Amino acid sequence: MHIEQAQHLSQTQPEYPLASLAVGDARQLNRADNSVDAVLLLGPLYHLTERTDRIIALREAHRILKTGGFVLAAAVSRFASTLDGLFGGHLDDPEFVEIVKQDLIDGQHRNPNNHPRYFTKTFFHHPEELRAEVEEAGLHSEKILAIEGPGWLLQNFQEHWNDVGRRDRLLEAIRWLETEPSILGMSAHIMAVARK
Repeated sequence: MHIEQAQHLSQTQPEYPLASLAVGDARQLNRADNSVDAVLLLGPLYHLTERTDRIIALREAHRILKTGGFVLAAAVSRFASTLDGLFGGHLDDPEFVEIVKQDLIDGQHRNPNNHPRYFTKTFFHHPEELRAEVEEAGLHSEKILAIEGPGWLLQNFQEHWNDVGRRDRLLEAIRWLETEPSILGMSAHIMAVARK
């Protein structure tokens, strides 16, 4: 599905088309060494629940990157479920409470009854854990960014987003806070920006 979405979006911007699209395993990329300028890991680091697999994926990104190339690696924050539960009322459900407790202990998010609102089997990172994994893979960590920042916690988010002026102020506030270490984990998603 994401490949199809990317293909469609590429067609809507003919001045910047995607050169290629491929489905594969982030732990074994079908690309030559030192062959790409950038690698986007927008899913593997949370769907690969074992640390060793995440390091392998990051090392693969390192392998195929040209010197000076960038990796943008997204992760789900260790605290995303807790905050979502607080603001969404899910902490009233004992099943969700148990899921959140495990998230906070070791980042291993499990949804044993496949509740549609409680996500799937994934790994949730602490911001410093993401930085450590990136560096263990041989990449230079430039920064860790909060993708949504605290903006996702607005109860009337859609109202803010639909009003152009409010959206601009929201995005500006998110930018002010996107690298502040003390609140990185408030964002549902975080991103490592790293260089080879």
